[in-house]
Amino acid sequence: MKKRIELVVFDMAGTTIDEDNVVYKTVQKVINNQGYSVTLAEVLKYAAGKEKHQAIKDVLKECTALISVDSIAEKAFSNFKTALEIAYNTLEIKTFEGTEQLFKDLRKSQIKVVLNTGYNRKIANLLLEKLGWIVGETIDGLVTADDVVNGRPEGDMILLAMKEQGVTDPEKVLKVGDSAIDIEEGKNANCGITVGVLSGAQTREQIQNANPSYILDSITELRAILL
Repeated sequence: MKKRIELVVFDMAGTTIDEDNVVYKTVQKVINNQGYSVTLAEVLKYAAGKEKHQAIKDVLKECTALISVDSIAEKAFSNFKTALEIAYNTLEIKTFEGTEQLFKDLRKSQIKVVLNTGYNRKIANLLLEKLGWIVGETIDGLVTADDVVNGRPEGDMILLAMKEQGVTDPEKVLKVGDSAIDIEEGKNANCGITVGVLSGAQTREQIQNANPSYILDSITELRAILL
């Protein structure tokens, strides 16, 4: 028998939004502009899904010989915010095929749909605007890194989404994302189901390290689990 789910918390970039890894390419660019040489693969391994200041710090810690990364990370993050806003203002953003219909079908089945993200609210709202997604119409809610004290892998964003949507039992929550840290976030919030998707930042092997309930090629395969 299918577990009754009342809320699905979707990651944004790489899960519901196809933006060709522009976020992580921008992280790579701003770090390398500080005089380092990190690869996109390294950025995807250490930064995927995280609040972006923390993501930059973690890449610097793991991929450079720096003893203290704070000042370099601060400068890179400041540059990142500007560079990403320029990139998103000029980039054509699209959703993965079938995503909007999945949202409609879930909501029609009385399953709440919330997006959560390691982006700040300004960037998240810019993405929603470019896609024409409206909170209360296309989705039920949006929770960003700006809205909580502790970002991923802590479960605070999911717990806030539950509170805002009136869902009290974490067993009735499904968390889906394209990186291992999304799965860790779901587990830390005690979600009943955690799902990794292969449409974004990380490989099957990287996601499998977090031991999700399922790994799918895309979120449209959630239909077999939920509907």
